[in-house]
Amino acid sequence: MRTTRVRAARRACPRVAPAHAPLRLPRARTCRRPRLRRKLQNPRMAIEICEALPGRFSPAELGRLGEIVVAAYDAVGALAGDDEYVPELRDVTRRSREAVVLAAIDSETRTLLGCVTYVPDASSPWAEHLREGEAGIRMLAVDPAGQGRGVGTALIGACLDRARAEGRQAIFLHSLPVMASAQRIYARFGFRRVPDRDWVFPDFLLMGFVLDLA
Repeated sequence: MRTTRVRAARRACPRVAPAHAPLRLPRARTCRRPRLRRKLQNPRMAIEICEALPGRFSPAELGRLGEIVVAAYDAVGALAGDDEYVPELRDVTRRSREAVVLAAIDSETRTLLGCVTYVPDASSPWAEHLREGEAGIRMLAVDPAGQGRGVGTALIGACLDRARAEGRQAIFLHSLPVMASAQRIYARFGFRRVPDRDWVFPDFLLMGFVLDLA
């Protein structure tokens, strides 16, 4: 599902500010599923993780998350020569219907900070090379303006919480070589490289990483 080259072989947060203003979510009730609500405190930010459900996140909010994903990939050079992938990265609305999108929000300002797609199992249309008993992580993205504040760590931690709660034995993901910052987060959680699960294309490489949960 990555591009046309790959397709053959992937609660409660109300209204947004106008598009011309910084996107801020007003204070809201906490997420309904406690295990999806993680708060990390640091001197600059408290981060809240919510599932970005259609109907609870407005089209503008989902659209903003899509722009964050594209901006994050572009900032590390992950889109070089791969413009066909941009519409798929941007379509958070579709992923929120077909998989699970977890969004990171600044608890004080209600600003959207980033998101990640959690793939529950190998039957999902967003699964890439998942094995029996595995969940997957795709499209981790943090707004370039908000990086270095623990947002990516909070998003990955929420995915692991969900995978454990669902009884998954492991969690698997692919990452591009240029995504060194994300890979440092994976390493801190204990993910290990599995080169035999790399996805190799003529002009790019998707590196395999797995974390055993059992």
